[in-house]
Amino acid sequence: METEKLYYQDPCLREFTGTVLSCEAVIDAWKVILDRTAFYPEGGGQPADHGILRTSAGEVRVTDVHEKDGVIFHICDKPVETGEAITGIPDWSRRFDHMQQHSGEHIISGILCGLYHCNNVGFHLGAETVTIDYDTDITWEQALKAEQKANETIWANQPVNISFPSPEELASLNYRSKKALTGQVRIVTFPGADCCACCGTHVDSAGQVGLIKVLSCQKFREGVRMEILCGQRALRYLSAVYEQDRAIGQRLSVKPLETSAAVERLEQELTAAKTRMAGLEQTAFAAVAAEHAGKGNVVLFQSPMKSDSVRRLADMTAKSCGGLAAVFAGEETAWSYALVQSSGDDISALVKSLNQALHGRGGGRNGFAQGSVQAPKEEIAQFFAAQTV
Repeated sequence: METEKLYYQDPCLREFTGTVLSCEAVIDAWKVILDRTAFYPEGGGQPADHGILRTSAGEVRVTDVHEKDGVIFHICDKPVETGEAITGIPDWSRRFDHMQQHSGEHIISGILCGLYHCNNVGFHLGAETVTIDYDTDITWEQALKAEQKANETIWANQPVNISFPSPEELASLNYRSKKALTGQVRIVTFPGADCCACCGTHVDSAGQVGLIKVLSCQKFREGVRMEILCGQRALRYLSAVYEQDRAIGQRLSVKPLETSAAVERLEQELTAAKTRMAGLEQTAFAAVAAEHAGKGNVVLFQSPMKSDSVRRLADMTAKSCGGLAAVFAGEETAWSYALVQSSGDDISALVKSLNQALHGRGGGRNGFAQGSVQAPKEEIAQFFAAQTV
């Protein structure tokens, strides 16, 4: 006997009564069948409802719901007595969130497919976002146009029409479907936006979706993958983005809508500062190299620098000193290094010995090596004092 599906009769039903038909132990849980249920089973891209069954022995958590051949299976954390009358209470916040996301997906998909003659070939209602796959290339500007029209549909707040048309009526309908359908077909219509075959739960009117926001639209296979948020999820996301933008604006002493221009100015200032720093660094490195002209092997200790700067100083010093230039940049026991042999002779044996003696990592070729060591300055100096390169 098929389970009576109360979630189709009233998707906003928050509490119902039913009778336990069976309870079977499964791995770490119990599989419960009721004569009627408002718990929606996973299907059509929409996750299952969660909630509780209230019994004479206490509350039982429903952690998953599945359907097979018209029978709804409730996966519970405790057993219940067969024949017992229960009160079922779906997690309304979870259910309403899923209704908002699923209904919003219908609205924007119907509009996109109508505008750009594409098909929705994939839908996933995730814990964080909703992803939709389309089989046609859609630009960001086109996605935003569809977003605008989708929100206009929400503002119009037309009632959602759900029907089970006869085969003859169905044949005359222009509706979306991702696969060929047999048997009784359930059609969900958002006036002015979408008409689609669907088994999921939906809001009563478009206005209950609240808001639709497109987050991304990227190339995927032969078309695009779009990421959206609807309703409460969209509000939470946009509120978090605004708070972050407001905080950035406070740091930059600008209004939230002016942060992009302020960051652009900062980038220009940073580029100019980097250019000036590189020039000053080049001058300083040339002076250091000149101090060691003709001295042969040289070991230098510098304050922390980027690895490219360490390499450039070692290279300039090697050309000046005429031997091995070993430059260590860092402090205490953490140092990055660059070794340059002016002759270009192989120094791999030296590097291997250095890494073993000073807890280092790194390597190179043709008279050059770069890496890092974990050792105090005195140990590094002692290591090179004992070397003959």
